[in-house]
Amino acid sequence: MRTEHEIPTPDGGRLWADRRGAGTPVVLLHGSGMDSRLWDAVVPTLARHHDVIRYDARGLGRSAPPDRPFDDLADLRTVLDHFRLTRPALVGLSMGGETALDFTLAHPDRVAALALIGASVSGHDWPPSPDTTAYAEARRRGDATALAALELSVWAALGRTAPGGDLIETMITENAARRITSEHHLTGAPPRDAESHLARITTPTLIVHGDHDHPEIAAIATHLTATIPAATSHRLPDADHYLPLRTPERLSTLLLTHLA
Repeated sequence: MRTEHEIPTPDGGRLWADRRGAGTPVVLLHGSGMDSRLWDAVVPTLARHHDVIRYDARGLGRSAPPDRPFDDLADLRTVLDHFRLTRPALVGLSMGGETALDFTLAHPDRVAALALIGASVSGHDWPPSPDTTAYAEARRRGDATALAALELSVWAALGRTAPGGDLIETMITENAARRITSEHHLTGAPPRDAESHLARITTPTLIVHGDHDHPEIAAIATHLTATIPAATSHRLPDADHYLPLRTPERLSTLLLTHLA
């Protein structure tokens, strides 16, 4: 059974969410500039074994755009409370992984298992590069077209002809302007620094990245694996940053094994 939900937030926002399946609960978090369509190819398999919830982050996909500062951890907690989930597993990609990691550190009693896919980490010092400079400039100018082009060239390295290519391009293009608005209002005060506290995580943690992902994502995955005590890691072939759409069968198998 599938149900769709509009979840009100305490500050007047509205989050779109989708729920299907039965079993132990799993919440899926997408990355910046994406939406919950990222999980289209893995949800049917996961939902045969789990109660699967995915939602569009504030201002992206079908969630309402913010008009005031908001906190992504507070939004995640609102989703959990709406569905009365006391201790679900969290599965996050990219910024969704960062949010899941920060939430686990802030509320360790509310997370049963953690899966970080091509994850970023708060407090990580990204080395300067032409890519990061171009991203910062596109954000400063509010140039949605340039931001979408950069997203596709840097993070979707396998291109449009690889599995999931059409959906990736559509999703990124549709969310580019929304992303700029959303990131303008996103706050995390005081600044978070999960990287300095990874050794505190006792939650069973799966770390996955693709062999064609950004080199810094691979470096972060290595650091996460070495520092989180209960971590296991996998590097999947034929996948860039959009791993759930590039290689859904392999990822689903890893997730089901971990969540079991």
